[in-house]
Amino acid sequence: MRGREWARPVRPARREVLGATPELEEGRPPLLFVPGFGHGAWAFAEHWLEHAAARGFPAYALSLRGHGGSEPAPGATLRAYTHDVVQVAAGLPRQAVLVGHGAGALVVTHALARYPARAAVLVAPVLGGWATAGAALRRNPAGTLPALFGGPLRFNRRQLFSRELPDADARRHLARLGRAGRRAQWQLLGGRAAEPPVGRPPVLVLGSPDDRVVPPAALSRAAGRYGAAPLLFPGMGHDLMLDARWREPLDAILDWLVKEPGQP
Repeated sequence: MRGREWARPVRPARREVLGATPELEEGRPPLLFVPGFGHGAWAFAEHWLEHAAARGFPAYALSLRGHGGSEPAPGATLRAYTHDVVQVAAGLPRQAVLVGHGAGALVVTHALARYPARAAVLVAPVLGGWATAGAALRRNPAGTLPALFGGPLRFNRRQLFSRELPDADARRHLARLGRAGRRAQWQLLGGRAAEPPVGRPPVLVLGSPDDRVVPPAALSRAAGRYGAAPLLFPGMGHDLMLDARWREPLDAILDWLVKEPGQP
C-alpha cells in the first residue's frame, strides 16, 4: 500500500462488470477486458466475451467509472480508473490476464504496477503524451480540439472502423460512446509513464497499421517497451473488438496465451 493511497483513498464507485464463462472449466486464467475512454463493457460483450468463453477462458469486461453502466464520475482521474481495474481483478477467482484497449491500455499499464497479473495484452494502445494529442488533432481536429479544453473527445467512423463494417453497425456503436472525465483526459495528454509491472508478466501488443487513432510508430514504441514487436492486423480500424474481422485479433490473443510458458 503506497502512502498516498492510504492517506487519500479513491472514492468507491459502483462498477458494471459483464462476463461469460466456459461450459466446461479447464483451469484457464480469467481475462479482464478494460475498454478505452468513451467505451464501456458493452464493447467487449458484443463479440469477445462469448468467443473467449467458447475457447475455455472465463471472460469479464469492466466499465470504468463514468462509462457504460457504471456510476457517473465526471471528475474521475487516471488513478481512479486504475483503482477500478485492480479492485475487479483482485475479486476474480484466479490470477487474471489484463487486456486493455485504447486508453484502457494505459490504465492497464498502471494497474500492472499494483496487481500481479498473469499476463497483459495492450490492444491498439493509446499510452498518452503530446504526440498522441498531435496525431489525434491531425486526423480528427473537430473531435479532438474540444477535449483539450475540457470538452468531450469525439471519434468518427473512419477512426474506429474499417469500411468492411456495415454502416448500421458502425452507427449503433458510435451512438453508445460516452466520455471520460475531464481530469483523466488531461492526464492522458500528460502521458505519465507507469511504474514497472509487478512480477514482470509477459505483455503482448497488437493493433492495425491502418488504425487512424494509433499510428504504426506508436504501436512499435509501445511493443518496444516490453522487448517485442507488435502483432499487426492490416485493414482493421481502431476498435478491433467491434470491427468486421473481430475474430482474428481475439484468436491471436488466445493462441498467444495458450502458448505462454506456465499457462495450463
